[in-house]
Amino acid sequence: MSHELNVALLIGAAVLLVCVGAVRFSVRLGLPSLLVYLLLGLVIGDAGFGIRFADAELTRTLGICALVVIIAEGGLTARWSTLRPVLGPALVLSTVGVTVSVAVVGAVVHFALGVGWQQALLYGAVLSSTDAAAVFSTLRRVPVRPRLAAVLEAESGINDAPVVILVVLLSTPLSAMGPWYEQLGLVVYELVAGAAIGLLAGFGGAWALRRAALPSAGLYPLAAIGLTVLAYAAGSVAHASGFLAVYVTGVVLGNARLPHRRAMLGFADGLAWLAQIGLFVLLGLLASPGQLGGAVVTALVVGLVLVLLARPLSVLVSATPFSLGSAGMGWRDQAFLSWAGLRGAVPVVLATIPLSAGLPGAQDLFNVVFVLVVIYTAAQGVTLPPAARLLGVTAPAEPTDLQVEAAPLERMRADLLQVEVPAGSKLNGVHVDELRLPVGAVVTLVLRDGGAFVPAPETRLKTRDSLLIVTTEQARDAAERRLRAVSRRGRLARWFAEDGEDRRQ
Repeated sequence: MSHELNVALLIGAAVLLVCVGAVRFSVRLGLPSLLVYLLLGLVIGDAGFGIRFADAELTRTLGICALVVIIAEGGLTARWSTLRPVLGPALVLSTVGVTVSVAVVGAVVHFALGVGWQQALLYGAVLSSTDAAAVFSTLRRVPVRPRLAAVLEAESGINDAPVVILVVLLSTPLSAMGPWYEQLGLVVYELVAGAAIGLLAGFGGAWALRRAALPSAGLYPLAAIGLTVLAYAAGSVAHASGFLAVYVTGVVLGNARLPHRRAMLGFADGLAWLAQIGLFVLLGLLASPGQLGGAVVTALVVGLVLVLLARPLSVLVSATPFSLGSAGMGWRDQAFLSWAGLRGAVPVVLATIPLSAGLPGAQDLFNVVFVLVVIYTAAQGVTLPPAARLLGVTAPAEPTDLQVEAAPLERMRADLLQVEVPAGSKLNGVHVDELRLPVGAVVTLVLRDGGAFVPAPETRLKTRDSLLIVTTEQARDAAERRLRAVSRRGRLARWFAEDGEDRRQ
């Protein structure tokens, strides 16, 4: 027994280290890292190194646990000031958009492939959820407009909840289902109750953590993750949406003024990476390479319907009535939203639900979903950065958080941001004092040509510079708006509004 444990630890540690190193490899190739993890799972599986694993029930259970951690991290790192303006479009995309996608994919699969209605709609439901890990591992390389990125982030965090409910319902035998209006009422109850439980756990947990005075800083991140898991469990016991409860709890905790908040976010980020690695490798182990070849044609057909018809139509129906800022969500934004709806681990995990339930055709569904995720995530992941530039939805001066151990910054309620000056940005040639950052924000360091220096007011920024900016919480949003305006207009930004639009119009 001890020998088997040692061998298991040896293999597990080796796989983990290879996966950590693969992140840098995948970034250089422009591919989401999940594809490398899935491939690694196939390599060490039955067709490779001979490790046999075929327990769909265990995969489903561990997959749900991993998704709880991944969704919690997404909520903890979501900024409410960015999320709030796009909550309407994200909610509609996650409900109405999901319904449209399920209906379109289900209808095409039923009529084109001759699959029964229940299984055809199950295809649509499983594939209707976008994956935050897949989307943002790609978007980190090309920053897009902040509100557009916020729509994608919020949608990927919210749409798991209704999709899981649909998949569970469609995995139930027809004889056990009640009338349609009862099922609709159940869905509404689960979503509303899940959100309410998330709010209760989030605000209650934040209140408790501020007053707990725990003896060690390392206990606060554990408590935060524990609260999100508690929200999921409470939601499940109450027959509500546990995933929505997790996301809402994470958003509330992530935006609350908590002790050791940065340590909490760093811990959640590392735990989410571990969950993603374990989940993707496990899904690769579960797949049978000998069966995947027969699913390629079906996966290509269903994927084309999903990417070129179902997703664009769901975005068109959901996003057209809303506006981002002063202008409506035009065709460029909608086109990018359609193309950026990457599928990742979530659809594959969802495919294990009917598989573990023994539903007829579930193995074929799993194989098709697995192949589709690999092919289309690779295709869309590679083309997403050039698509963003072609559609003109990039934001070159978009600042990003730096997760560092910065206890003094935390005591001052300050954030550390990094801003790159890419080729073509009008930040090139601008003096530091011409940035006109608000009171509470200052450029503290410039990284240039492998060196670093503290800038003076007359320091002229150059292409490929990296700026480190310290800003208070109150000044952060204004500082980000100002940086985007200068990036669009350069020195002329003083004659334009903070978003770069002409005041005189």
